[in-house]
Amino acid sequence: MRPVQTFSIIPHLPAEIEPLLTLAYNLRWCWSHDTIELFRRLDRNLWETSGHNPVRLLGSIDQHKLESAAKDDAFLAHMRRVVANLQPYMDHEGTWFHKTWAKRPDAPLIAYFSAEFGLTECLSIFAGGLGILAGDHLKSASDLGVPLVGVGLLYQQGYFRQYLSQSGWQQEAYEDNDFHNLPLTLVSGNDGNPIVVDVNLAGHPVYAQVWRVQVGRVPLYLLDTNFAQNSRTEDRDITDQLYGGDREMRIRQEIVLGIGGYRALKALGLAPSVYHMNEGHSAFLALEHVQNLMERYAMSFAEARELAAASLVFTTHTPVKAGHDYFSDELMNRYFGETARRLSMSLPDFLNLGRTEGTGEFCMTVLALRLASRSNGVSKLHGEVSRQMWQSLWPDVPVDEIPIGHITNGVHFRSWISLELNQLYDRYLGPNWREEPANGEVWSGAHSIPAEELWRTHERRRERVVGWARNRVRDQRIRRGAPQAEIEAADEVLDPDALTIGFARRFATYKRATLIFRDMERLRRILTDKTRPVQLIFAGKAHPQDDAGKQLIQRITEVSRDPELGRRIIFLEDYDMAIARYLVQGVDVWLNTPLRPNEASGTSGMKAAANGVLNLSTLDGWWDEVWDDPANSHKIGWAIGKGEAYQDLNYQDQVEADALYDLLERDVVPTFYDRGADRIPRKWVDRMKTSIGSLCHFVNTHRMVSNYVERFYIPNHEHFRALADDNANRGRTLAAAMQRIRKEWRNVVVGKIEEAPSGSLAASPIRVRAHVQLGALQSQDVLVELYLGRVDTRGEIVDGRAIEMQAEANSGGDWVYTGETTPTESGLHGFTIRVRPSHPDLSTAFVPGLIAWANGGRASAAGR
Repeated sequence: MRPVQTFSIIPHLPAEIEPLLTLAYNLRWCWSHDTIELFRRLDRNLWETSGHNPVRLLGSIDQHKLESAAKDDAFLAHMRRVVANLQPYMDHEGTWFHKTWAKRPDAPLIAYFSAEFGLTECLSIFAGGLGILAGDHLKSASDLGVPLVGVGLLYQQGYFRQYLSQSGWQQEAYEDNDFHNLPLTLVSGNDGNPIVVDVNLAGHPVYAQVWRVQVGRVPLYLLDTNFAQNSRTEDRDITDQLYGGDREMRIRQEIVLGIGGYRALKALGLAPSVYHMNEGHSAFLALEHVQNLMERYAMSFAEARELAAASLVFTTHTPVKAGHDYFSDELMNRYFGETARRLSMSLPDFLNLGRTEGTGEFCMTVLALRLASRSNGVSKLHGEVSRQMWQSLWPDVPVDEIPIGHITNGVHFRSWISLELNQLYDRYLGPNWREEPANGEVWSGAHSIPAEELWRTHERRRERVVGWARNRVRDQRIRRGAPQAEIEAADEVLDPDALTIGFARRFATYKRATLIFRDMERLRRILTDKTRPVQLIFAGKAHPQDDAGKQLIQRITEVSRDPELGRRIIFLEDYDMAIARYLVQGVDVWLNTPLRPNEASGTSGMKAAANGVLNLSTLDGWWDEVWDDPANSHKIGWAIGKGEAYQDLNYQDQVEADALYDLLERDVVPTFYDRGADRIPRKWVDRMKTSIGSLCHFVNTHRMVSNYVERFYIPNHEHFRALADDNANRGRTLAAAMQRIRKEWRNVVVGKIEEAPSGSLAASPIRVRAHVQLGALQSQDVLVELYLGRVDTRGEIVDGRAIEMQAEANSGGDWVYTGETTPTESGLHGFTIRVRPSHPDLSTAFVPGLIAWANGGRASAAGR
């Protein structure tokens, strides 16, 4: 029976403790140990059973406990301290904003779109690393005072809850989120009614209401289609499950996210100057942005595209093509045929925006790469992989110049560092580690932490994770109906003094969770050594449709039931942020075994490093990047292998498993158990200090967000504002110039080359003179470059560098350019000439399809 009217009940708090509601509805509590402890004081058991949800806690707690708290002077003093800490945080603009933009009328606003946000375990709208990264991005933006808003979807069920069958096979359970008992609020307009936006889905409207989550200073707006205005069940189900359903459900979700999210910001009266697409799921917002600019400025598609590009930023997270979203022509025609007409485009031209080389299915990543002015991968290695993966979008551009850079991911330290280590850092590093975690000088103080204090602090965390894990294992066994003896044996799993290795992440096959099981007899000897025992804690979820990932989990549970290994290997069900927090704070070693180069970045090891946990990883993602520093590479942890790649993946697994066992037997285990009379492993603690001092300034989201601000957000904001000023006059001028350049580009030809160096030369200046046909273009329309470098055994220029050439003369479109340089290395060198478009307002060095080389080739060797 449906109600005729609905209403919400909010907790009734005594007046003395009403500020608890304000604290509960601002997610800053989730990175404030003091605030969490305040809520825990009300009812420690209920805090745990509520899923660490202060709103549910306040709505469920016994009224007598609230009345008691209102009369408890110690509790009230604690609450006043927390409130006094929050208020100035909210009132102040933040370090970055205050210093840079506080008094400027043209302050930017950045809109950060993501399909998932991992902010806290009680708000289940994330699946894994992408969502945790997005959540940490918002938290650091809040701390830094970056004027940013988040946009995502509010999933009714979110991601699944995991439990294992008696055979160890992963099962999925979906639980409804109770929005009215979560730290979020429905957004209303000036008329008091909820703000609702609509999108056109295959010819009929679908409506989305907007919820707000306050993340410190940053608002996160979440769209929800599950309400009465949508009469059709299939429309209400769009925001049902994260990554659920088929391709059609995915395109419907991404339309609501990208287009609906863009319209929601407009309905809220917000006008961002920069839109950041975190992965391709939200890329349809770029089309909505172009269409909006066409209408606002009465522009053509070509004009609006140039203007929109200046405000679009794109981050890709996936180094495997199959991991990107693709949609068939039939789906695109059904959902975007009308959009193409409104953009005055033919359907083939519209589809080409998302295709590579004009063929194949429509790819969201391709759409984002084509329309954004700045794009990046999430580690140095991932940037390289992405340039190789998508180089076909920029034909004839050398792969190292493909305009996809990198900004390495990080983690929000205050969300992940344990309370005990937090206090230790305060004592020996000072409060600046919290305010300026990207400052390397702050972390250099890590070496001043007494070994005794650091080790005892870490030991307490290990003891805590062992006690907590035993309770989890006991509960798991009770749930699946294990025999009483097996349930009672849970109290004896793990050893609080043994070397503890953690492995927790998404169970994709490329992450190779069971690589350490490659030689079970060798592993058995390592784990069961009577004087130097080792133990393994696993956790993680496989995608519901990934049977291969589920088989890895089943394999681990099978091994954990071995009579001899049962105390040394456990698998913790239903991996979430709470489990992750316990593990990264309490294990000794963080194990990571991805098949290179499939790990775009990986941030779990960063969380571990921030807690003094040492990493043991293959050279992939961020670990490859930090390991490349010769000053620290053998003092911060361990690298499995040297980054080799073999065609035979079975052989690759064998080589790297052997390398893993060798490291454990010869270095990791001996170093951990090398104790003096004080029982402190001083060499191990030295590694902990070096890891903290060398890595922490880099692996945090304050550094990452600052990189985005300095390299992307501010340049994009200023560029967009410049192009949009005066009724977008500069934007129109740029579009007209590019249209003229595109029309004439077929006439651009590099002709005769004069004064070319050849033979054997001393390291002295060389001069090249070249004739370039520009047709109707002028010299200011192009950039002519001398491209030279060493020549490899295949006759290709490697490590090429470009030197701008100067126009000397023009005769009927035949221009003469000269360039001069001095080679600094001996050996075989080569050069060629290239031409690319030039305009002061171009936002990218390379425009897809617009580059011309001497002899029609690509960076080929010459002058040999």
